Amino acid sequence: MAERHEVVFVDGVRTPFGRAGEKGMYWNTRADDLVVKAMVGLLDRHPELPQDRIDDVAIAATTQQGDQGLTLGRTAALLAGLPKSVPGYAIDRMCAGAMTSVTTIAGAIGFGAYDLALAGGVEHMGRHPMGFGADPNPRFLSEKLVGEEALNMGSTAERIHDRFPHLTKERADHYALRSQQKAAAAYDKGKFQPDLIPVATRGENGWGLATRDEALRPETTLEGLAGLRTPFRPHGRVTAGNSSGLNDGATISLLASEATAKELGLPTKMKLVSFAFAGVEPEIMGIGPVPSTEKALKKAGLTIDDIGLFELNEAFAIQVLSLLDHFGIDDDDPRVNQWGGAIAIGHPLASSGVRLMIQLAAQFAERPDVRYGLTAMCIGLGQGGSVIWENPYFDGKKKK
Repeated sequence: MAERHEVVFVDGVRTPFGRAGEKGMYWNTRADDLVVKAMVGLLDRHPELPQDRIDDVAIAATTQQGDQGLTLGRTAALLAGLPKSVPGYAIDRMCAGAMTSVTTIAGAIGFGAYDLALAGGVEHMGRHPMGFGADPNPRFLSEKLVGEEALNMGSTAERIHDRFPHLTKERADHYALRSQQKAAAAYDKGKFQPDLIPVATRGENGWGLATRDEALRPETTLEGLAGLRTPFRPHGRVTAGNSSGLNDGATISLLASEATAKELGLPTKMKLVSFAFAGVEPEIMGIGPVPSTEKALKKAGLTIDDIGLFELNEAFAIQVLSLLDHFGIDDDDPRVNQWGGAIAIGHPLASSGVRLMIQLAAQFAERPDVRYGLTAMCIGLGQGGSVIWENPYFDGKKKK
């Protein structure tokens, strides 16, 4: 019987995230080329890694068609120049695709079937809008298995406001403003740049180089946010300003058993503690990370008070606020999304889970006083995903 192995997050990188659509910087860039660029960038950072030792490549995408289809893990591995002996596969859990790539690979490593593998995701929402070409079974509505709003993420966010009226639009706008401010400050301090892989782009004015996220809006004000229209409901509370945008981008990570990382001289940026996914009512999918986090904490034998850093995917400000409110955490708690989140940076669906991990890993290196961190996100059709990580740099000393 295979023994259980400790799983470590060796490293992770991503492309800058672009705005989706014809005016976005990746409009003329293929989705598979984005994830291949990220993969090559990660492998270049680790020349000590024997590439024939890679056991698998798991790449997620939500809308798997065209240049975002064809068993992405395998095709990306071939395009990235990995040995043909390295297999790969595609995976889909909507917004938590990359997160699920990580947890699925981690399960294989923990079981002892794999020693190390690549896990990530890509989404080109300009070429492949969420749900494009999908054909939901008519039984969903005819048999009232879900409400009509279940397939509209913005409408599900409005439902969270309905359920928790004390979580007001003003609080959501304030949270969104802080996300923009924190992301801009993090860029100014060079926090993101070490883990960004530049991507050549081609547009009307010729060739360019993407080196930072395209959707940042550091000029955002509360007054500007207050005046935005509410597209999902008349006189609603969810706006383009307090939601993540439509984006293109890719992420990739390298996971290994702790023993293999030591054998090959690979770094350990985080240690996996536990993970969990949970289902909730599809019509109010944004509360999904609450039960998934409770499950992950229980499996780890921890409480929310043990978590020293949070990386929560900001699909909508209200979605993050509902989790913070549930656990009694202040809207402006400094442990939460220290460098901003998806409202500012972007949310290319299936790639975002690894972005959260990349940022948490970088923060761990700066915070030896923090032992545990949480990456969590809501997932379309009523789910939540949570992964708890341990800081290998933890020294037990309180921050001065």
